[in-house]
Amino acid sequence: MLAAVQPAGETERLFVAVELPGPIRAELARLQDEAEGIAWSPPGQFHLTLRFLGDVTPDRREALEGRLAQVRVEPFILPVEGVGAFPPKGPPRVVWMGTGHGHPRLFQLRQQVDDALLAAGVDVDVRTFHAHVTLGRCGPDAAPAVKRWLLRHEQAVGAPFRVDHFALFASLLRPDGAAHFLRRRFALERAS
Repeated sequence: MLAAVQPAGETERLFVAVELPGPIRAELARLQDEAEGIAWSPPGQFHLTLRFLGDVTPDRREALEGRLAQVRVEPFILPVEGVGAFPPKGPPRVVWMGTGHGHPRLFQLRQQVDDALLAAGVDVDVRTFHAHVTLGRCGPDAAPAVKRWLLRHEQAVGAPFRVDHFALFASLLRPDGAAHFLRRRFALERAS
């Protein structure tokens, strides 16, 4: 589960994300069927990344948390629909389920997170934001299996869920994959 606690170190690989409720994670896990060459992500680690930050020192993290606490977006309902693979051309590296493509509040949240990060002195890349939950990572020969998986699940739609907070996580790289640890949650609320 994403909410595990890991002691903070000197620097941490951090990211900002929307957590998924348990029933949504369970629903998405059912899409992880037989597909040769795809290493499925543990359902407890499913999340919607708003921004990956990379290595951050404890003093920088404190400044980030102060800025992120100032984000003001009203809670909203986020749809879960559509599957895909990245990159869209060439050998696939990940398969995913879409969340809130074009949703105005989600993009407002992403923009305010970016503004908070910039105010805290963090550089952010300007790549297009494509809201998704990574379900699995693809091996070098997975393309045929990914194509079949995408066809099998092209009509996949999940239950919408309420987004009432976002969170800061640390990511620890391990031989068996990354483990994610909650650092702080930030409640969504209307600007006063």
